[in-house]
Amino acid sequence: MLQTLFIRDFVIVDTLNLEFERGFTVLTGETGAGKSILIDALSLALGARAEGGVTRAGCEKAEISATFNIANIPGATSWLQANEMQVGSTTSEDAALILRRVMYADGRTRAFINGIAATVVQLKELGEFLVDIYSQNAHHSLLKLSTQRSVLDEYASLSVTAQELSSHYKIWHRLHLQRLEVEKNSAAYADELAELRDKNRELAQLGFDADTWDEEWDALQSEHVRLSHGASLLSGTEEARELLSEGDLSALRLLSQVQHKLQDLREFDASLTEAVESLDSAVIGLEDVDRFLNRYLQRSELDPQRLNEVETRIQTLHNTARKYRVRPEELPDLLTQGQARMAELELFANNGELAKKEAQALAIYHQVATKLSAGRLDAAKQLGTKITAEMQRLSLSGGKFEVQLTPQDIAATGLEQVEFLVAGHAGVAARPLNKVASGGELSRISLAIRVATAQQGSVATMIFDEVDVGIGGGVAEVVGQLLKTLGDDNKRQVLVITHLPQVASQGARHLRVSKSLVNNQTLSTIEALDDAMRIEEIARMLGGIEITETTRQHASEMLGF
Repeated sequence: MLQTLFIRDFVIVDTLNLEFERGFTVLTGETGAGKSILIDALSLALGARAEGGVTRAGCEKAEISATFNIANIPGATSWLQANEMQVGSTTSEDAALILRRVMYADGRTRAFINGIAATVVQLKELGEFLVDIYSQNAHHSLLKLSTQRSVLDEYASLSVTAQELSSHYKIWHRLHLQRLEVEKNSAAYADELAELRDKNRELAQLGFDADTWDEEWDALQSEHVRLSHGASLLSGTEEARELLSEGDLSALRLLSQVQHKLQDLREFDASLTEAVESLDSAVIGLEDVDRFLNRYLQRSELDPQRLNEVETRIQTLHNTARKYRVRPEELPDLLTQGQARMAELELFANNGELAKKEAQALAIYHQVATKLSAGRLDAAKQLGTKITAEMQRLSLSGGKFEVQLTPQDIAATGLEQVEFLVAGHAGVAARPLNKVASGGELSRISLAIRVATAQQGSVATMIFDEVDVGIGGGVAEVVGQLLKTLGDDNKRQVLVITHLPQVASQGARHLRVSKSLVNNQTLSTIEALDDAMRIEEIARMLGGIEITETTRQHASEMLGF
């Protein structure tokens, strides 16, 4: 879960270093003080898209670092291992994960995971295992059937099964479309298959090895150049040997004369030794060249027959490449592609085999879909009962929540459509959520769903950003109690941003956001409140600008002091 959040030069924050604990923490402050900055900063550390203007005025860059303990988050540790980003132990109680995001004033952005450069997409993937953020408008997504289906599947621990079903559907659907296409275009496919067979046979007769073709083609061209210039090579080499060692005025004979002359003169002046030694080396080098040229002449000969064979093969390859509008180097790839397409068309030609594969894919789909449907049916009843109970606590007395499963044709989402039905009070029939719930009711129902499904959630840190908007009075106190219940789980961390004193007073810890003018700059700060400071903050939330002793006493009673 979230341990620390470090923010520097972000919007109106200079430097901020917050520490978090397990349980229920509330965050309050005046409107416009910057409470949303905390959520925005954490969202960026979790891979949210960076908008312009997040760097504090006059600063080069903004920096955000979030530290998590992931000892009990297997999804996160598995992701790190799969992406080769695991640093140190992730099995101890102090297993730390650091997500860091840097945003530059010119719009550039960088991301790091445990100090290793990462992409924003990777931050987002990893962040999904760490934090769930529920904004004040998130409940509107519940009006979508896709969200309702996801809520049920997550509650029933069926998300993996649903993903598996979607994959099987895609396999079946692809085969189904192929079969329909074959039935529609069977004549065209037969013509294409016949043409491919001739083409692949012609290419195969060229007898090349696809794995070594690049080397073979280069060697063939080099051999052609050598054979076509065979006479010039032989005569030129003989002429070179004549100049080097065979002629009366050859280089080696002349150098030998110089060598003997300098050796005699060295007797009179030892300083000529360096020149003699250099000349000795030159003579040895030339003798090596002479021996090499001699060997070259002995094993080289004109071979018109081999030259004709090489020229014929090169011409054949060029003609074939020109025919199929490719380069000679691409002929093996052309054959490979043709063989793959021919195998596909042969499957199409055997319509019975394709239909068999389609039937097998459909059977596997139905097997998984049946398992998913059974799980959804059991979970729908349980979830309906749980949310109905929470609705009674949220002043929706007599209200009822149902999860309706309506059969549908084969689809990627399963064999049933999931839809939430709600009856706002006793004596009325349940109707679709998007047709009966007002804004306030929808907000409360959304909270009831979060509370009812929290135990099945795998994410340890839950953040509620003003989800209590539109709620007041006794309902607000119940909302606070529900959020406190979520935070009482020792394995969970709940952070709530609120304007309601009834909710804020339920927190185990209290953070306050304030805004001040420093050196003509507006800066936002967050501080942890002690008991006395909490009384003042709750009193402010209760009484507004003028805080009386009566208000403070009321705040103290709400806090249980």
